[in-house]
Amino acid sequence: MANFDRDPSIELAEPIEQATPSTDPVPPAALPPDEPAPVIHFKSVVREYFESIVVTFIMAVFGMTFITQAVKVPTGSMLNTILVEDHLMVNKFLLSPHASFLDHILPYRQIRRGDIIVFKYPVNPEENYVKRVIGLPGDEVLVRGTRVYINGQELPENKTIVGMQDNQKADLTPVSARTDEDGAAYSVYYSQSSKYEDEIEQNEPPKKKGSFHVSDHGAKFGVDEPFVVPENSYFCMGDNRDNSEDSRYWGPVPRENVVGRAMFVYWSIDEAAREDAPSSNLLTDVLKYTRWTRTGTLIK
Repeated sequence: MANFDRDPSIELAEPIEQATPSTDPVPPAALPPDEPAPVIHFKSVVREYFESIVVTFIMAVFGMTFITQAVKVPTGSMLNTILVEDHLMVNKFLLSPHASFLDHILPYRQIRRGDIIVFKYPVNPEENYVKRVIGLPGDEVLVRGTRVYINGQELPENKTIVGMQDNQKADLTPVSARTDEDGAAYSVYYSQSSKYEDEIEQNEPPKKKGSFHVSDHGAKFGVDEPFVVPENSYFCMGDNRDNSEDSRYWGPVPRENVVGRAMFVYWSIDEAAREDAPSSNLLTDVLKYTRWTRTGTLIK
């Protein structure tokens, strides 16, 4: 019969007691003396929205003060480059006065011929005008009919002859194909009478006194007589040459009057069509007469 007595060499394993988590509170000595427990604060939704609005407002004020400005064009002096009731965004930073060495460090640059700039009207600085820069400081400018001479050389411009306008807010309607010139970077627009007078005068020397263009009545700067642009000033003209009151009439634009360079159209409404249509509410007019294809158009 088998002997089931325990062998003294064999040790029976005792069961291991599992430690149970203590439910006793943390003794007071575990917390730093004289230091209260941290309190967690949660911002309310109203406060978060308020702070976001304040930050956005500050950024908008900074941007509109130093970087950009929105302007509306109420007249047709720049047709068809800029249409009546185009709303433009203007870059104030790009052309702001600065030391020349900063041209290669920051996004500054000098005003160039052909730039379309917004400036304070020299006769009434409370009004903003938009025109194209034709003459730079020190340039000799001479305007005869549809020809513009800079320092004795004709300025290359693409020219389009347009018909008579019944509505001064409507776009110009070309009556002939555009005449392109080598090196021209932009287009200008003249009436049929301008073309006729140019054909009569085409054999006359550029600086002959007495050749007077029909649209230049009242003009006294650079028309038929050379005009030298003063230092820190610019000779500016509208692209709608026969319907633009510009530097030919009131002289050059001082540098301190320049607001900035026109960049792009952010909104435009066809005011001519709106005036001719039956009256309706503002929302309907905005939806119906907005020139959607003009949005984002670069000004050049």
